[in-house]
Amino acid sequence: MPAGPADVLRAVAVGLLNLSGLGLGYALLRRWAGLVLCLVATAVLLVVALPADADGVSGKVVAAYAVFLVLAAVHGAFRGLRRPLSWPPKSPVAVVLGLVLLAVPVGGVVLYNGAKDDATQKMLLDRLATADHLVQVSKAQPFGSSKFEYGKALATYRDLYDHHAGSRAAKRVPASLTAYYSAVGATYDQKKYCDAVEPLQYLRTVPAHFDKKALGTLATWPDDRLATSLYECGAQSLSQDPSSSTAETDFSTLLTTFPASPQAAKVEPAYRAAIDKAARELKGSDPCAATGTVRALDGSVAGLPGKQAGMADAFAKDAQRAAGYEESGTYACGVHQYKGGDFDTALTTINDFITRYPHDGHLALAKKIAIAAEVAQNEPAAGKHLPTLDSGGSIPMTFTNDSPDAVQILYTGQVTGSITIKGCSGCSVYATETDASAHACKSSSKNYAKKTLYLPAGTMYFLNKPVDDPSTTPASHTSTLRSDYVYTECAYTVHRDYGL
Repeated sequence: MPAGPADVLRAVAVGLLNLSGLGLGYALLRRWAGLVLCLVATAVLLVVALPADADGVSGKVVAAYAVFLVLAAVHGAFRGLRRPLSWPPKSPVAVVLGLVLLAVPVGGVVLYNGAKDDATQKMLLDRLATADHLVQVSKAQPFGSSKFEYGKALATYRDLYDHHAGSRAAKRVPASLTAYYSAVGATYDQKKYCDAVEPLQYLRTVPAHFDKKALGTLATWPDDRLATSLYECGAQSLSQDPSSSTAETDFSTLLTTFPASPQAAKVEPAYRAAIDKAARELKGSDPCAATGTVRALDGSVAGLPGKQAGMADAFAKDAQRAAGYEESGTYACGVHQYKGGDFDTALTTINDFITRYPHDGHLALAKKIAIAAEVAQNEPAAGKHLPTLDSGGSIPMTFTNDSPDAVQILYTGQVTGSITIKGCSGCSVYATETDASAHACKSSSKNYAKKTLYLPAGTMYFLNKPVDDPSTTPASHTSTLRSDYVYTECAYTVHRDYGL
């Protein structure tokens, strides 16, 4: 078709029609290659862009398509400047048609952005649902093994709330947080108080990393539950095993974290009741175990931080009471062990009592028991009866020391006691028992050290041991004393062994 006169409106119309992305300007000029190229470009864009997702179309693709449309519009306008249209016959009508058809790309952009927004909302809701599901799955697991998953879910909630504030997912975050707190603190509702302590402590850290408006009342939700869990777990441990550090740890945390709480106010009465219970058990069948309990309670209550809760004085009094029961319990335990024939342990317990409580009213008898227990270690029959405070008698028994070392004579039976005889300066160790039997205490030239005891009639048990050499094996023997006899005994050393 021959070129006609230049028509600016026609050129504008063709350019506007090409901006629609459909190549209609080329169609009206009957330039079919241009039409096909525009349709192909638009089809490629639609394939890339649809269906709309949250990520949208790459900016480079959009920019390239926009450049293409501008080039198509400019090229079409240039071609339409002198080439008549096949339809419509008048250029102003074509301009109006071009303006109307611009609604196609504009509307497409609007619709695409709406679809993209819907896809974004769905993606965010899917993320929320995934986090919610993770919380519910973790709820059935021990907190220690699911703590990481709880952290992941919380991070998702925080991201949705902070960075997608206007989304439908963000509006549902407060409800998800309520379920989250309930899941993490589920062991509290199950009355598993010891298991509930750690997760509730974890929940108290959440407000430091989350918008408090989103949390609302959840910010303080764990407080009373944690206080209750700390008390109940501590009380349970105190009842089951006072020697365990769990009670002291839980109560200390309670007193420092919630000093004014009703739960903190119950700590001192719990200790007071535990001490009273252990004190009653000191008179029972196992005073040693009861003594261990009051000893543990003494140490535990003394270590509690009662100042913040206003309980320092009350705790001090409880510790003092426990210490008193420990004192009487140590003595009762030693007696119990002695009566049970466990002379080795009884000796250790009674000696500990003598050392730690030098002003106790049982001290005199405790010393007698310690002597009897030591004799009974070598002569078990000596421990058949508990010693008494009786002393003295009318039957003389003289002990002579034919040893270069001082010796201690322990005795028990009708009476209990000990004497120490200094060493003999001119005496020596005998080579054999036969030599000792023939010569011990029989030399008129030696100045033997001697001591005389006055003992009652009856069976007496004796133990000789060196004063300065505890590694030497002591010697023991038993004598039945009668009032019409005078008794003499000789102590000597045979290769560092003492004999009578």
